Amino acid sequence: MAVWKLHGNGSIQPGAVVAPDERLGWGKMFGLGAQHVVAMFGATFLVPLITGFPIPATLFFSGVGTLLFLLITGNKLPSYLGSSFAFISPVLASTIVGADGTKDIGKALFGIMLTGILLAIVGAAVHLAGSHWIDVLMPPVMTGTIVMLIGFNLASAAWGEANKSGFWAAPVTGWITLFAIVLITVLFKGLIGRLSILLGVVVGYVAALLQGQVDFAAVGSAAWLGLPHFQLPTPDFNVAALFLPVVLVLIAENVGHVKSVSLMTGHNYDKTMGRALLADGVATTLAGFGGGSGTTTYAENIGVMAATKVYSTALYWIAGTIAILLSFIPKFGQAIATIPAGVIGAAGTVLYGMIGLLGARIWIDNKVAFTNPVNLIPAAIGLIMGIANFTFTLGDMTFGGVTVGTITALVLYHLMRVIAQARGTNVAEVEEVTFPDYEPESLS
Repeated sequence: MAVWKLHGNGSIQPGAVVAPDERLGWGKMFGLGAQHVVAMFGATFLVPLITGFPIPATLFFSGVGTLLFLLITGNKLPSYLGSSFAFISPVLASTIVGADGTKDIGKALFGIMLTGILLAIVGAAVHLAGSHWIDVLMPPVMTGTIVMLIGFNLASAAWGEANKSGFWAAPVTGWITLFAIVLITVLFKGLIGRLSILLGVVVGYVAALLQGQVDFAAVGSAAWLGLPHFQLPTPDFNVAALFLPVVLVLIAENVGHVKSVSLMTGHNYDKTMGRALLADGVATTLAGFGGGSGTTTYAENIGVMAATKVYSTALYWIAGTIAILLSFIPKFGQAIATIPAGVIGAAGTVLYGMIGLLGARIWIDNKVAFTNPVNLIPAAIGLIMGIANFTFTLGDMTFGGVTVGTITALVLYHLMRVIAQARGTNVAEVEEVTFPDYEPESLS
């Protein structure tokens, strides 16, 4: 396990880079670690707000997952594990809402746990056999398609009319939040610009407060100190089909993260790829077992490292510990839970669209040729199935749009590719199989 050595005299000079196994003075490190908490927070707390998961438990497993990630990767790979937006669609589909509006997330937790177990198995396989087989299974055209259909499948959740929530519930507040996010993005540079969604939510919250849309009753009655609300999953293998595509997205996110960090630090982390997948799988499994949201590596924190040039893993030990400590303040969790539906719907509008367009970025970065029907047709079919939420029932199992679109696209792509190569009917060469280097959790 890497040991932190002091970088120079403990201060960073202009143009200097702090390596993963280095650190600055501990006072500076604490401030930079707290900055990583702020960077991850905007996306991490939105997931439980949208899905109805307890915020303290989500923060707890986010922090614990980050520390586990550091341990499993030998303290060599700087990364924060926050809530993954890829879980939102299957969680909403598997959550049972009672007549009084209460939500039973037991089955959703079981799906998260199954996803984590499968991802951990994939990580172990990659560690032993390498990652080339992932590139073959999911070339850029399919990776982009899966990411895109998961993002756009959530469009109706952002509007929220079916559940009387989201943007639909408070359109004035939603528009204010939306324009605040847009303006902050283009008006400010550096960290403020990177935190546009979080700061836009703050502006929307103030607007909702002025309109009397915020209820502080639960905040006043909450204690200052207390345990997070933990919950065991409810076993139901019928939800497995809903969560299967999420494994593919988590693989793409983690591999993209490892490659991005390699480019920034100049370190070759290919041999750490399997450990990274295994670590996220273990963290997600633990979250599903105890009542938290599934996790993934965060591009927001990659952005902070790129801006500061400080890649020390010590920052993530600090950030993970802070997240755990915050989870033991119930009043803090209740305060976050007061954010009204209009604000959440506006933030979701931006985030879900960004997830979808990350898929397009993968296509562009890898020069995917859509003049080739082998690329075009499976992607087109999969996207429409995902966006329109094609739903089929087989026995007791229900397959939603994300699952149907993902499986259909993958099967059609590999089937068409084999037949086209055998028959010589390709009109263009299928793109070289390489894995995209992209920063996923703007996915968050």
